[in-house]
Amino acid sequence: MTGRRLLLAALLALLLLPALASAQLRIEIVDGVEGAMPIAVVPFAWDSEMPEPSTGVAEIISGNLHRSGLFDPMEEADMIDRPSRPTEVGFGTWRLLRVDHLVIGRVTDAEDGVGYEIEYHLLDVHTGRILLSQALPVGAGDLRFGAHRVTDAVYEELIGTPGAFATRIAYVVVTERDGDDELFELVVADADGHNPQTVVRNTQPILSPAWSPDGRELAYVSFATGRSHVIVQDIFTGQNRTVSSDRGINGAPAFSPDGRYLAVSLSRGGSPDIWLIDLENDRREQLTQHWTINTEPAWAPESGRIFFTSDRAGRPQVYSMQRDGSDVRRETREGRYNARPTFGLDDRNMAVVWSDGNNDFRIAIHDREAEHLRVLSDGRLDESPSFAPNGSMLLYATRENGRGVLAAVSADGRVRQRLVLSEGDVREPAWSPILR
Repeated sequence: MTGRRLLLAALLALLLLPALASAQLRIEIVDGVEGAMPIAVVPFAWDSEMPEPSTGVAEIISGNLHRSGLFDPMEEADMIDRPSRPTEVGFGTWRLLRVDHLVIGRVTDAEDGVGYEIEYHLLDVHTGRILLSQALPVGAGDLRFGAHRVTDAVYEELIGTPGAFATRIAYVVVTERDGDDELFELVVADADGHNPQTVVRNTQPILSPAWSPDGRELAYVSFATGRSHVIVQDIFTGQNRTVSSDRGINGAPAFSPDGRYLAVSLSRGGSPDIWLIDLENDRREQLTQHWTINTEPAWAPESGRIFFTSDRAGRPQVYSMQRDGSDVRRETREGRYNARPTFGLDDRNMAVVWSDGNNDFRIAIHDREAEHLRVLSDGRLDESPSFAPNGSMLLYATRENGRGVLAAVSADGRVRQRLVLSEGDVREPAWSPILR
């Protein structure tokens, strides 16, 4: 763990004020992949002078792999051996236990006396080969993040795509106060729901959080003054600035891939249009000029085209344009409603909120090359899709028993999770980029 990372972690712990969120999300697996990969994550040896935490590194890694739906980790009680180094592994025993892969390791004090070092190994039980072996330095309060980093490496080695466990999610929690008033909190938590931290709290609505590409800032819409403002806030220092407070609508912020620009929807000319704000000099550029509603901009990661929702054809559909507003194209035609575009790793797969006109709104992926749309969710009021930065999962908001909850579905639709909060409605999820 670098000194910078340590400093950022400390700032996050101390300065994400005003207080901890009331509760953390609990992730429940609804559907997993049949025939998930059998793996054993052996409790790591604790070779440190510091007290061992109640939740061990191996337990966090095992939980992450299980929640992905792609792995079937062995229960600790079923392990009859506890190796921590490759030379201690009796592969025949693990073969008899029908395990394909083994993760072992130990935690030691860092050589410089600050923090720890997580030494870990991933082994192929059938061949006896060491697939991965690394020593990862982490800060004194960063063992959980280190465990997520180890999971990312194991996931990438075995699945072939980068993991997204060492990331964060932002969401809005709405609770009732004194039976009438609502309290809105913008919360940032680890991707597994742990360590929830309130970024901002207000009795007026908070909407549309969006991450900067470096994961340091959040843009969001605040109604704290009674009308909409677009705010950009440093989540580590708490410093914020208003980047748009025009008359009318100031909404739907989206950072450009290089972090310099913010695409927003403003109604300063009457109807909402897409505008670009240069965050370095506050210069503004109007990209759409149409009398209909134009909102929800999203940047394609490869081409840099800007996608947005417009009802210029009579119903909400997704359109795209060049960075200067030229070459406007209609992107979606399947279904009577397509809105809230968002992208993962590439320009090909675009997630949208989709409806065929029967008042059910579901999350779908539109394959732009095959011109095919695949519906992934089964709720009636699903909204606000957000891709994991590795493109493997989609996080979205839905309704369950009259409450707002979060759900996640894999990009192929085979893995489903429910993210449950003990109280309050959860809305407007946004998955962070990969944190370096």
